[in-house]
Amino acid sequence: MKSIILKAAAIIITLFALITLFMSTSVIFDLFGIREKEGNYVLFVVISNFIAGFLYLLSAYALFTEKKWATKLLFITTSILIISFVGLLIHANAGGVYEQKTIKAMIFRIAFTGAFSGISWLFISKNKIETK
Repeated sequence: MKSIILKAAAIIITLFALITLFMSTSVIFDLFGIREKEGNYVLFVVISNFIAGFLYLLSAYALFTEKKWATKLLFITTSILIISFVGLLIHANAGGVYEQKTIKAMIFRIAFTGAFSGISWLFISKNKIETK
């Protein structure tokens, strides 16, 4: 059961990573007209999502192979996203332009990553601590 949950989590994170990398790359490099469709994007948020996309792929591999470092990597990714979100809030409060959907997307992304951090900790790290 544990293995099935971790493999399913790895597949979900892989899909999310690929979407994240496609969208952030498209905005950064203005591919397919996505930059215009995104409206008032905040570049440092897009860059942090781009970085998170790569970390998601590494995390997916680690979850799939049940490596203990998956938990640390997902916690690091969550931390990067939280720092970026705080920066976004500062940017917004300072009168910077942004899209309201960016706030919602960041909250979702942080919750998503945090949930998978918890799954990783519960099914990999916690079990390895208890067996020592």
